[in-house]
Order: sequence, then structure tokens, then C-alpha cells
Amino acid sequence: WGVSNFDTHEMEELVSLPAGDSVQTNQILYNLSQRGPEFDLAPWSRQRGIPLMAYSPVDQGVLARNASLEAIAARHDATPAQLALAWVMAQDGVIAIPKASKQEHIRQNVAALDIELTREDFAEIDRAFPPPRRKQGLQMI
Repeated sequence: WGVSNFDTHEMEELVSLPAGDSVQTNQILYNLSQRGPEFDLAPWSRQRGIPLMAYSPVDQGVLARNASLEAIAARHDATPAQLALAWVMAQDGVIAIPKASKQEHIRQNVAALDIELTREDFAEIDRAFPPPRRKQGLQMI
């Protein structure tokens, strides 16, 4: 079983309850535009072996049209959406659940699995979408 949109303090409370440590995942909004969970929730979850399930990994399509991702995506013969999805899937302890309303979306999502981001790609992405420097409240849609 899993939970949705639990921040660190809520996860701490959950695992302290009887059988609360049986939780298998926490579904959260996580993508390049919403990197707040990296500050404390993601490390906390990784330490306990509880994967995060990232919903809206392409930020409801916003990242599919992001100019900052276009050059990096072009180097991989990919789209910005595929690059954004590949980035989420490259995060340790994170499962992505992208929307796939059409067969073409499914094919594009699967192709994102073949993208191998380089150290330079990650650095460029971090410049465009900086990781958090302080605790941020968990965002939801």
C-alpha cells in the first residue's frame, strides 16, 4: 500500500504507527519544475527504501515546450518531454508515472528509457532548474 502527497513529517508520523513501516510508496508531484522533495523527503525516503512515485513528471506538458531542455534533448535525438521524463527516471528511488493518453505518448515515454544523461547534461539541467537550497512545502495539483 502507498500514500499520496505525504511530506517528510507526515511520513515520519506514518512509519511510527503500527504497520506504518509497511508503506511501499509515496506518490508526489515531482519534476524539474518541482524539485522541492530533493531537500529532505527524497533522502529520507531513500534511506528507508520507500520509493517516491512522481506524478506529472513533464509538469502537465509545460516541460515539453521548455526552451532550456531543447538543446540537451537535441543532443540525444529526443524531445524536451522525453528528456524531462528521463531525468525523473534517473533519480535514485523514484518511479515516474507519465500520462499516456495516446499510443504515440506511450512510444515516446518508452523511448525516454534509452536516454543516458551525461554529467554535463545533469549540470546543464541543474543550471536551468536549480535544486532546492532549503525546505519547501510539498506542492500538489
